Amino acid sequence: MNLVKFNQYPTFTDLLENIERNFLGRVDENSGDIPAVNIKEENDKFVLEMAAPGMKKEDFKINLDNYQLTISAETKDEKKEKEDNYTRREFVYSSFSRSFTLPKTIDIEKIKADYKNGVLNIVLPKKEEEAKLTKQIKIS
Repeated sequence: MNLVKFNQYPTFTDLLENIERNFLGRVDENSGDIPAVNIKEENDKFVLEMAAPGMKKEDFKINLDNYQLTISAETKDEKKEKEDNYTRREFVYSSFSRSFTLPKTIDIEKIKADYKNGVLNIVLPKKEEEAKLTKQIKIS
């Protein structure tokens, strides 16, 4: 005997999920809408890895504004099939945007990014620590 999942009110459930997603701003990170991100800290840098298979490096935009790193992408695809008595056109659009607040210890002039095998890698080098200018001053 097989168990079958049964949803008595599928349209109502879908409606509630759409309301949560679109109006309340809730996003299920496992839904595939937003790519997963790993952030690794090493001695001299942070490495941000974003899984985005099937995209091209031209699809991405990476902006930095006042230590706010924003990664966004948009893809458009159009398929058109023509056979005897019908024509079928499909449009597929997808986009996302993720933002990260960077620590002030990042050397923003040396940030590098590359895209290989479906993974966007962004290397965020740390600044060399400057000598701390602390001193106790005697009052005369």
